[in-house]
Amino acid sequence: MLQNLYVKNLALIDETEVEFGEGLNILTGETGAGKSLLLGSVHLALGGKYSPDMLRNGTKSGLVELTFKIEDEQIEKHLEEMNLYPEDGFLTLSRRLMEGRSISKINGETVNTGILKDVASMLIDIHGQRDNQTLLHKKNHLTLLDLYGKEKIVPLKKKMAEMYRRWNELKKRTESLTMDEETRRRELSLAEFEAQEIEEAGLVVGEDEELEELYRKMTESRKVTEAVAETYHYTGEAASGNASDLISRGIRSLQEAADFDEEGSRLYEQLTQLDGLLNDFNRELSEYAKSFEFSEEEFRETEDRLNLLNHLKAKYGRSIEAVLAYCDEKKQRLQELADYDTFMQNLEQEQQDAFNAMKKMAEKLSQVRQRSAKKFAEEICGQMKELNFLDSRFEIRISEAEKYSSNGKDEAEFYLSVNPGEPLKPLESVASGGEISRVMLAVKTVLADEEDTPTLIFDEIDTGISGITAGKVGDRLRLIGKSRQVICITHLPQIAATADHHFLIRKKAEGTSVRTDVEMLDEAASVEELARLLGGANVTERVMESAKELKELAKCER
Repeated sequence: MLQNLYVKNLALIDETEVEFGEGLNILTGETGAGKSLLLGSVHLALGGKYSPDMLRNGTKSGLVELTFKIEDEQIEKHLEEMNLYPEDGFLTLSRRLMEGRSISKINGETVNTGILKDVASMLIDIHGQRDNQTLLHKKNHLTLLDLYGKEKIVPLKKKMAEMYRRWNELKKRTESLTMDEETRRRELSLAEFEAQEIEEAGLVVGEDEELEELYRKMTESRKVTEAVAETYHYTGEAASGNASDLISRGIRSLQEAADFDEEGSRLYEQLTQLDGLLNDFNRELSEYAKSFEFSEEEFRETEDRLNLLNHLKAKYGRSIEAVLAYCDEKKQRLQELADYDTFMQNLEQEQQDAFNAMKKMAEKLSQVRQRSAKKFAEEICGQMKELNFLDSRFEIRISEAEKYSSNGKDEAEFYLSVNPGEPLKPLESVASGGEISRVMLAVKTVLADEEDTPTLIFDEIDTGISGITAGKVGDRLRLIGKSRQVICITHLPQIAATADHHFLIRKKAEGTSVRTDVEMLDEAASVEELARLLGGANVTERVMESAKELKELAKCER
């Protein structure tokens, strides 16, 4: 859930911090106090569009931080897949706003806006007057239906997606391999040539690396041979004056000392061992020198073979393994082209079988959706009645799309009638802004246990409603708040009275500047704010009594 919101130097906000709680969090305040600004701050922190004029006058940078308490194991798993790890169970999303640019961070690590938005989509869901318009788009209706029936629908959708992918691949392959006789002959001839060219080379995995090492040794052998010869001249050549000859003289000279005492004998033994080591070294050096003795013919053979291997790799693959794999592909293709008609018949049959299986799965998926749609619509109708849609009807109609997709072949559309005797019509052509808000709330109430997002924010949910309806909306918000955190901005006392945590947003004048503050209200202060919402500027004793009664009634209904 959203634990903390911190905003600095944004529009009217100098610096403010809000500690949200579990359940239903209500924010109220006078018009222009900054309620929308606070929601806008959340949008910015989640990667929303930013422009420098959003900064507070006289400041060069602003900051918005959202700290979430991560309690859902599934969300934690998704975060780990993105290499993001909560610290002590908390994840902080921050965005520093500067002139012309912004920097986004998650737990202090800089991330791009795309990652920020992906993480935000797991943690928070915002519904304002504009967001409710998404309910009017037909393309979103099937998504909501699938979410409602996900226990039975999601497994079928996974199978459907796999079958669609398989059929689509076969369809594309069939189309790409369809050719006339002349084209078949040309491809057959080319495949025969390429396979023969590779096979005649007699490739061996790893030989290119061995040849490159040998070729390098050959090209550099002259310098190495000279160095080896010079070394051998100094250490063991037959001519006098080399190291071996001088050590032998030393051994003869030290013979008398060896017979004199133990120390002389020890030194004599060391020199004798040194002579043996040098003789071994000279023998190995001589063998090493022989390894650099190449004939001109050997050099040419190595060079030609290496050129052939590099030529084949340039044409067919970056490695000998890749070239051999290419050869196998061509042999397979030769078999297909040799009996092309039979091959295409088999491929077309395979495609048809895949289509039939996909069609069958789409029909099964559609049947499950039809049953879910009926139950979903019934539950939404029940919630709408609770929201004072007394004579309304709601229906979800499933129709067949023009073509198949990984989602099947269904389209869904919400139909609504809000007045007795009126026929059901598509939602977008019937509902007003206030009605759309309530329909969205009804949908969210039904889906409260199905959706995974732990925090919901509602802005302007009270547009176009009042009285009993407002109280019903408050009840629905409180109901959703029992299973997840809800944050709601409202100007209606009936909704505000249902708060588990009540916050007041207000403007304060300080000299020549104005700032917005957010204060958490205790029980008494909350009643005073409800009285202001009820009575406006004239808060009488009777209005205060009404506010207390409203608060008590909300408590009784919990």
